[in-house]
Order: sequence, then C-alpha cells, then structure tokens
Amino acid sequence: MTQNTHNTENTRAAAPRLTLVTGGTGKTGRRVAARLTERGLPVRIGSRGSEIPFVWEEPDTWDAALEGVGAVYLCYYPDLAFPGAAEAVGAFARRAVDRGARRLVLLSGRGEEGALISEGKVKDSGADVTVVRASWFSQNFSEGFFLEPVLAGELTLPTGDAVEPFVDVDDVADVAVAAFTDDRHIGRTYELSGPRLLGFDEIAAELSKATGREITYAPVALEDYRDFLVSVGAPEDFADLFELINDGRNAHLVDGVEEALGRRPRDFTAFAADAARTGVWQP
Repeated sequence: MTQNTHNTENTRAAAPRLTLVTGGTGKTGRRVAARLTERGLPVRIGSRGSEIPFVWEEPDTWDAALEGVGAVYLCYYPDLAFPGAAEAVGAFARRAVDRGARRLVLLSGRGEEGALISEGKVKDSGADVTVVRASWFSQNFSEGFFLEPVLAGELTLPTGDAVEPFVDVDDVADVAVAAFTDDRHIGRTYELSGPRLLGFDEIAAELSKATGREITYAPVALEDYRDFLVSVGAPEDFADLFELINDGRNAHLVDGVEEALGRRPRDFTAFAADAARTGVWQP
C-alpha cells in the first residue's frame, strides 16, 4: 500500500455520516438540521417538498431518502400517539437499519401511551437509539397551532386550570444534536420540560407582557374544541392530546435538559421575549 492510498482510505473512514432529518422543515427538524450543518455534518432534509421527497404515508419514498444515510432524526407527523404511528415508525426504523443507518434519535412525547409503543418498535430495530421525550413546546404559540389564537387575542382551549411545563424547542434540538454527536447518549431516554409549570392563564399573561397587547384565556369544553378542529379541517385527534394536560400526568418538572446538556432549560419568559422581537405576533 502506498502512502497516498493509505491517506485516502483514512480520509474516507473519517468522513462524517449523512444524517436524514425527517420533518426537516418543522419546528424541531429545521433546528436540528441547522445545528448539525453548523458543525460541518452533512444533512439530508426529509420532507414532502425536499429534492429527495420523504413522506411518512408513502413507503415507496423511504429508500431514496435513506440512500447513503448513517443516522436519522425521527420526527413523526402528526404525532406518535396517533393511530398507525407505531407501525409506520417501526417499519421505517427497520428499513433504515437495513439500508445501513446505525444511529436513530426519536422525538417522542411525555406521558403518551401510544408513543411508548412507537419507542419500543424503534428500539427493536437493532439501531443505536436515543429517545427524546418532550413536553408541549413553547413555540406552539409562535410557530404552531396556538399562533392564530394569540394573533386573535384569545386562547380558546380545552385546558381548564391545568398546568404544563412547556419546553423550548431550542432545548429539544440541542439535546437531539448532542445525541448525534456524543456516543454517551446511546441507549438513553431523556424527558424534557421547561423550568416551571404554567397554566394557560399565566401563559396569556406572559404573552400579553411580551406583545404589549391583551391576550386572554377562555377555557372551553373538549367536545366543543373537537368540533372546532373539524370545522377548520384539522385532525380531530389533536383534541385527545389535551388529555395529556388535563389529567395532570405531566404536571411535574423533569431534568432531561440538565442531564443531557449540563445546563438549565430555557424559561417561557425568555422564549416569549425573543419571539416578540421577530414580529410574529404583530396582527
């Protein structure tokens, strides 16, 4: 073997693996992809509109998206707790391993029985798996399905006086990227929350302070909210997710952010101030 050949082989061996980021244009996926790219790691965005399309409901798109991939960020839409999610995620995880991927990081949800089934199927794939279980996102109020109510000035939701430890999506992305870049996270399950419990009346007050506008909270019955979802063409199964807030199963803080990153999670007040500066809540 010549010296030049030896050097070429070492370069090839050291080449960073390609990471497929499913949901790569969504709240967590685009942040994960950006952070990996900033670290000089190659990324393929997995979404319906990508150059190589990836669609969860169309398995014939999976192989092309997995070509040359060594790691995958698994972010299932609309939610791991929905019917059929476990079967789809499990089948995809097995396909990914068969195609050569060894590292899988799964975004899951705290307290979701259906999500636990999906987690098990991903672990059964034989890959090196990290599970990131997150509370509801703070960014749901700036990038998700709570944005329109904030713009309208009233959070009309079926949450009564329940509380939730909203987690910042930037913390979720930081934990996911740590899992991709440090082998000590293999086999771990991290439960993530923010640093305090907040009721939706407190959320409304935080948003009012950040926006300089009056944002109110108006609780409604769950079935009325389900009817509203149907009227706007949203999946009515989203209404069932509010049970995760209403029954109190997640009404406690967890330390996954500190455990994985060695720092405190970001508070809702800081999120709201930063989001307000972007102008997203200007009517």
